[in-house]
Amino acid sequence: MATPEEMLQTMISNMPEKTGKSLEEWHALLTTTGLEKHGELMKVLKGDYGVSHGFANTIAQLYLKPELLAPKTASEDTLDSELLAGKEDIAPLFKKAKAMFEAVNGEVELAYKKTYISLRTPKKQFALLQPSTKTRVDIGLNLKGIEPEGNVEAAGSWNAMVTHRIKVSALEDLNGLQEWLQKAYDSNN
Repeated sequence: MATPEEMLQTMISNMPEKTGKSLEEWHALLTTTGLEKHGELMKVLKGDYGVSHGFANTIAQLYLKPELLAPKTASEDTLDSELLAGKEDIAPLFKKAKAMFEAVNGEVELAYKKTYISLRTPKKQFALLQPSTKTRVDIGLNLKGIEPEGNVEAAGSWNAMVTHRIKVSALEDLNGLQEWLQKAYDSNN
């Protein structure tokens, strides 16, 4: 599944074919109108030029907020700090688990979300790392059809995107994690 940034880039790439103009051409045209409100821009794009709602919305949003096109430059350290804000005591657990995520054998993407890190194969998410409380990190695994054992439990209602969970409150709780992560990767690739 594409990220929102990838979807936006696809929409911008398809714009000339679908609307007859590139994003830059639309922005140049909108500059001549002197309009500054989203609704007014939408009305012009849809009414005067027949642009579909989705493309008109994208053109207007990016015209009014060009910073949305700027690449996100936050470093992983900054993103990790944001996830761990107020939970600094579990940083060693989080960092050790994250290093294990990065050591999975295969094509893996770490995707930062608001409250966790998603671990993805080229096809889909197979694990997640979430600093849940001030004393615990939770690791979610997508292992359909595999029985939980040891410190690996059924995720239950904790997170609908995974089937299993490991609660990590001490470094010993990470024993065996690498094998479980690899098993989750292999079963979702």
